[in-house]
Amino acid sequence: MQAVYGELPLDLASPPPGAVQLSPLMPGSAAIEALADGTLHGLVMHAPRGTLERRYALAHGLRALRVGAPLTVLAQKKQGGTRLRDELDAFGCVVEETSKQRFRICTARRPESPVGLGEAIGAGRPQLAPGLDLWSQPGVFSWDRIDPASALLIKHLPALSGRGADLGCGIGVLARAAMAERDVRHVTLIDIDRRAIAAACRNVEDTRAAFVWADIRKAGVVPSNLDFVVMNPPFHDGGLEDQGLGRLFLQRAAVALRPGGLCLVTANRHLPYEAAMCPLFADVEQIVQDHLFKVYALRK
Repeated sequence: MQAVYGELPLDLASPPPGAVQLSPLMPGSAAIEALADGTLHGLVMHAPRGTLERRYALAHGLRALRVGAPLTVLAQKKQGGTRLRDELDAFGCVVEETSKQRFRICTARRPESPVGLGEAIGAGRPQLAPGLDLWSQPGVFSWDRIDPASALLIKHLPALSGRGADLGCGIGVLARAAMAERDVRHVTLIDIDRRAIAAACRNVEDTRAAFVWADIRKAGVVPSNLDFVVMNPPFHDGGLEDQGLGRLFLQRAAVALRPGGLCLVTANRHLPYEAAMCPLFADVEQIVQDHLFKVYALRK
């Protein structure tokens, strides 16, 4: 079996024919953790940018590869690429490195006895985040702290009731706050990151919750006729700012809400979402703004 991890820049690396996708950010993909030792005949990886996340993925990839099987790993220089060779060297690989289009590309073969895999897997595994007492994992958005924009929304969350959704739920902090209200009957938590959904399942142990690993950019993912939506929408894609993501989240929320339903959204202060809100919602109210973030209540 051949595998690929992440979206590859096809002018730099091509996935092997029939390769199985392993990225946790691609709904429906296989889990690299679930692969048995020594079963892969080859792996091409677009390495994650975070150190703990990247070393975890590399270690699992080496664990799953057969001895002598080829490994190709690439990353942009400013997103971990300059560290790839040293990290693979530390695992015991003999590495060849090239550079092209701001990427570092490393090729190696799985050594007979790689070293340090257990340590890297242990550091990047799902865990109770220090100081949070919530399950999380390196690589998940704001994995080891409550994002301050979400914290601001939680502080100003009004009483909610009925059926709702948490769009881009992460590890479930907004949904947990919403479900503190007894009149909330059901909340659907949706995220593109399999690891976030797995963590949210452990953090929101409530029969009123449902969990969906899906890409909100695809139509039909969000339930309809909702009473409320809570969200801290992303505005980066692949490390680059993309304000269109936030606007799309607003569109999905507007379609999902019943007439009179409420969307509570938090965002960075500099993001100009107001122009997108007004055509979608009958009432647009800014609840609070501090020096970094703002919170809106949007009534359909």
